[in-house]
Amino acid sequence: MLRNTGAILAGLITTFALIYGIEMLGHSIYPPPAGLDFSDSDAMRPYIASLPIQALLFPMFAWFIGTFCGVLLARQLGTARPIVFATVIGMLVLAGTIANLIMIPHPLWYAVIAVFGIIGSAWLATGVGAAKKWGHS
Repeated sequence: MLRNTGAILAGLITTFALIYGIEMLGHSIYPPPAGLDFSDSDAMRPYIASLPIQALLFPMFAWFIGTFCGVLLARQLGTARPIVFATVIGMLVLAGTIANLIMIPHPLWYAVIAVFGIIGSAWLATGVGAAKKWGHS
């Protein structure tokens, strides 16, 4: 149990570090205008609408890559069934993403792809390397 808890914590730290890093990379390439209030949805709506698709893809891919890598790491470190790690980590990322989508208006296509992409990333990580864990034959 302690090993699985540690695996989930390591997976979550990895997940959110990757999400943060990739999103910050996106903000450095496509910086928001000075003084933009991210908590004001009325100010965010035209900003999001004006972004090129590449700028919108950074956070989406951050969520997918972070989820995938976090679940994969937890799966490799822990002893529980992979679906446990995918469920815990995937649901936490999904909850954060849904909160983000509610607070900051995004196009509908974006929200749909983001939600299904996170679920798919978590599920995909459960099967990668299923036949063999790192360091095991």
